[in-house]
Amino acid sequence: MRTLYHLRVRFKTIFDTATHRREAARALMALYVDATDAFPELEKFFRTYEQWQEQILNYFESGQTSGVVEGINNKARVVTKRAYGIKSADTLWTRLILDLNRAGEIVVHTIASLRELAHGFRAIFSTVCT
Repeated sequence: MRTLYHLRVRFKTIFDTATHRREAARALMALYVDATDAFPELEKFFRTYEQWQEQILNYFESGQTSGVVEGINNKARVVTKRAYGIKSADTLWTRLILDLNRAGEIVVHTIASLRELAHGFRAIFSTVCT
């Protein structure tokens, strides 16, 4: 377990400290060799890395991720599942805003602007509303 923990820390350190794509690729390759020697079970993980290597290494060029967008998409899926039976996209949109802890922002908008905003998202959510 200690070895696996150290591999995890090393993996995180690569993403926290590598400043160039090439440097990260070299460090991840060295980690791959060490990890698969110690834990052959990690081979599937590294096959996934190899499949998405180009996209993963793009992170090291600008340090930006789509994590925020992915988080919002996940919240939208959870709200959609929890909102079974909601009849309108407006209600679904309101639920999403509240679940994202953005209720304070709703107060500064007028009812008309919120309706316009909800109308814009209606096309996205209309397929999941019954």
